Amino acid sequence: MAAAPLPFRKMNGLGNEIVVVDLRGQADPFTPARVQAVGARPDAHFDQMMVLMNPRTDGTDAYVRIYNIDGSEAEACGNGMRCVGWAVWEATGRKSQKFETRAGLLDVNVEGQGRITVDMGRPRFGWQDIPLSEEFRDTRAIELQIGPIDKPILHSPSVVSMGNPHAIFWVDDVNAYDLGKIGPMLEHHPLFPQRANISLAHVTSRTAITLRTWERGAGLTRACGSAACAAAVSAARKRLTDRAVTVTVPGGPLFIEWRENDHVYMTGPVEDEHRGTLDFAAMGAP
Repeated sequence: MAAAPLPFRKMNGLGNEIVVVDLRGQADPFTPARVQAVGARPDAHFDQMMVLMNPRTDGTDAYVRIYNIDGSEAEACGNGMRCVGWAVWEATGRKSQKFETRAGLLDVNVEGQGRITVDMGRPRFGWQDIPLSEEFRDTRAIELQIGPIDKPILHSPSVVSMGNPHAIFWVDDVNAYDLGKIGPMLEHHPLFPQRANISLAHVTSRTAITLRTWERGAGLTRACGSAACAAAVSAARKRLTDRAVTVTVPGGPLFIEWRENDHVYMTGPVEDEHRGTLDFAAMGAP
């Protein structure tokens, strides 16, 4: 018997395309081929697909599997978690929620005027935690460059894990580089055994950063919440900014605060687009 079509919800967080599928009480039918088939549909195209599964830990609302459009799994997605939080609030009326992902437990709080705050947890700076394939004692700036040794195009990125690996290059103009070409080369650089999200960051004041990101497994994106967090904490570590900053990505601004409890909090909006169903047989992805 063919499986019944699955309802989905298409949303976005500052242009970061998100599909939410609630599978609580059901088996997970997704394979990499099925994930890719969903992403190939114009009405369901996504950067990340957030799949809500039965809770694995007491006190959580769901275990969330996060798929990239290439079928791979991600550990974290801040914009996607805001979308999940909004969807759960609409269904339950509960503003305070807790979810589990591969990156750990995440608290989500729905605030007024369509804004959601996600506790993204503690950043990790150790080279083995990011992870890197070789030791660097100071991850505020590592030896990595693109271009000639005597005149590199990009060099000395900060690296950090926000549950997923990030490399941030500090530049004067985030639009002056072909990130669509540079990004995939650096994402797959041997230094990053689990690949990496690659960002260009320009610090414009003590409280403001402009950011563009090549997202691991997804490509160029209008917004990457975990990259915004990674840039904010890396800038603070380098004493370029304060610990509370507005990070402006192509899709708009995110407010990032690295609090004294060492947790990083990301606040931003979500937008509902439409709803539909997924029929794998009809998509040719049995």
